[in-house]
Amino acid sequence: MSALSFALILAGVLLNAAAQLLLKAGTNAVGHFEFSAGNLVPVGLRLALEPHIVSGVACYVVSLVVWIMALSRVEVSVAYPMLSIGYVVNAVAAWYLFGESVTALRAAGIGFIVVGVFLVARS
Repeated sequence: MSALSFALILAGVLLNAAAQLLLKAGTNAVGHFEFSAGNLVPVGLRLALEPHIVSGVACYVVSLVVWIMALSRVEVSVAYPMLSIGYVVNAVAAWYLFGESVTALRAAGIGFIVVGVFLVARS
């Protein structure tokens, strides 16, 4: 895999992870909500106007473009497993930013993911 291909994959993964974190920050700002016929428009507007959610959606759009560029250079059987790096990034960032717990069992699972990504990258 070339350096450019790896950079595109990593950029796509990081943008996707950033999108998840921004969406979580946005839902934290909006608070718990239920969709129903009566509140669909008000809740939809609150979500659509929340800056974190708008930024998260923008990250998704950019990540899609970057990911398509990556897939034009790398086999999908190699590129797709690399998305798992996002699990690691999001677990650490969620712990740091949102105070979410990373238990020993979760950390072990993340370790297995890292090993798996390494093996796929080396194949």
